[in-house]
Parts: sequence; C-alpha cells; structure tokens
Amino acid sequence: MTLKVMPVTADGRLMRKAYVDDSLLSRRRTVEAAGLVSRTLGLILTVVYMSGVTDLAPAVLSDDMTTACRLGIVLMIAADLLALLARRRPDGPRYQFWSALQVLFDTTTIIAFVVVSERDFEQTTWPLLGLSISIAAIRHQLLGALLTFVATSAAFILFVPESVDTAFVLGTGAMTAIIAGSQSTAFARQLTTLQETRRALEHQATHDGLTGLPNRAHLDEYAARLTGGALGVLLLDLNGFKQVNDTYGHAAGDRLLHEVGVRLIEAAGPGVTAGRLGGDEFLILLPGAGAGAVAAVCERVRDAVRRPADLGDGIVVTVGVSIGVALRPAGGEAGLDTLTAEADAAMYREKQARRAA
Repeated sequence: MTLKVMPVTADGRLMRKAYVDDSLLSRRRTVEAAGLVSRTLGLILTVVYMSGVTDLAPAVLSDDMTTACRLGIVLMIAADLLALLARRRPDGPRYQFWSALQVLFDTTTIIAFVVVSERDFEQTTWPLLGLSISIAAIRHQLLGALLTFVATSAAFILFVPESVDTAFVLGTGAMTAIIAGSQSTAFARQLTTLQETRRALEHQATHDGLTGLPNRAHLDEYAARLTGGALGVLLLDLNGFKQVNDTYGHAAGDRLLHEVGVRLIEAAGPGVTAGRLGGDEFLILLPGAGAGAVAAVCERVRDAVRRPADLGDGIVVTVGVSIGVALRPAGGEAGLDTLTAEADAAMYREKQARRAA
C-alpha cells in the first residue's frame, strides 16, 4: 500500500482548486503593462499618421485607409480596456479569454493597416504581421503563434494577391511563429516547473511529510494571526497506536496516521485547521468557536477516529482518541503554547479518568 500525501490549503483543508503562483501573476501583469504601453504608442502614431502633419503617411489617405485607421483606433482602445481588466485580475477565471480577445483585436488592427497600405499605397508594411504573431506567441505560446500566422497569411494572400512579397510574408511569418512560439512554450513549461518546485518546498517547510497536515511551525504562524479572537484548541492523542506499531510494524502505524489525518480534515468541518505535532499527537484549531461548537467537533472526531481502519495486507485495526480542550474567549491573550498546555492537562485528566473506569 502506497501512501499519498494530501494536498492541503493554508488552513489545513483539502486543496481542491488550482494554485496560481505569484511569479505567474507578476508575468501576466508585466505582459498587460507592456501591451498597454505599446498599444498606446500605436494609438498616438495612428493619429499622427491620419493627421498628415509628417512625411510618414501619404498626403491624402484613401477611404479604405481612413476606415482602417479608425477601426484600429477603436480596437486598440477596446484592447487597452481589456488589458486594464486583465492586469487588475491576472488570476481571474476570464483572464485567458480577455487575453485571447486582445490578440484578436491587435491582429485585426495590424492586418487591416497592412492590407490597405500594401494595396493602395504600395508601402512595405507586411513585416508588421510578425508583430501580431509575436504578441500571440507571448500570450498563448506556440498554438497561438501558429493560429495567428495562418490568419495573417490567409488575409495577405486573399486581399493582396498581386504582391511580390508573398513568399517573404509566408516564410518570415512561419519562422517567427515557430521560433517565438517554441520559446514562449518552453518558458511557460519552465515557469510551471518552477511553480511546482516552489510549492513543493513551501509545503515541505510548513507541513508534515507523512500526513500532509500543517506542522507545528505552520500552526504557530496561523494561530498568531488569530490573536485577540476566540479560539478553541483540541489536542488529540491516539489510544492503541503503540499496539498497532508493536503488532504490525511502523509501516502499518504510518498508514494509520495518514488515515487519521484524512478523517480529521473531513470531521473537523469548514473553517477548522487540523495539524500534526508529531508521533500520534494532533492539534485542531477552531477560530471563533465557543464551548458548544468545540463539543460538536469533539464528537465528530471521536466517531471518525474509532471507525475501523483498513491498513492493507488484510490488516484492519480500531483505535480510540483522547482529546484535551482549551478555550480562549474573544479578547483573551493566551497564546497557542499556553492553550496547548491547558489542552494537554485536560487530555491527561481524560486518560486518567478512562483508566480509573
């Protein structure tokens, strides 16, 4: 039987949703900031181009070019608004959708400008198509780059069929898509690997390696954030654990501890933190709980722990649990060490009473 460490959240709950690393959020914000700056520069240059005050544009713009410039302005403004939303919520569920829309708007703007300028004024602007491919590569890796390459190439062939640069457009676009897209994909994979490594190291430093529950250091840090509030502390010690170790070996004992950890998380309920101190001792923190809520959790935990545990290899054991309780009222000053000591004394009294009975 192989033990599988449970992924848990900062408060000891089972982790059920994807984790977004700070480094990924930083990268997304940087991408959005760069998009805002470059697109705003594009807006300014487009207005200057339309004004005719420089030698950058023909003296008289065609109706199609005027339409293309106006369309570009609208799309760039819309893309900038999306970039602002995306930068504010880089971890939002709609981030990828907003990013894809920006690629669509940017690509449409560039295609319109290139097609009209190449067709009406014989200006060599097709290298700008590589910009849209690069943008797609940064945002959506190789797949995004290839799709944008297909779109820009198809538009150029369809709307500028007489161009002598078609071969250069296709070749340059293909190379840009492959190189930029591959590099972006490789970077994304590296970032994912770094995220996973960072999460693993953080988990090892703050969680018990056997059960996956928060360790004492993590519990201390969590309890420190609850200073001044009501807090219930449950100290648990398994009854019969030594016999399991002595009879079936330490491997069976480890599997039992792992199973108990799973049951504690499920029995504790939402808003409750369960951790392992070491050996067969566990600690449960109940922020804001009063005597009634603590008593209810105690009963659920007792029922959960004493259910028969299948440890594999035909080994089925049943253990009990002794629980010591300490309560801190709202406004109380007792820290976790003090409360744990009180709970330990209460647990000892419970053990003595059970032996006397």
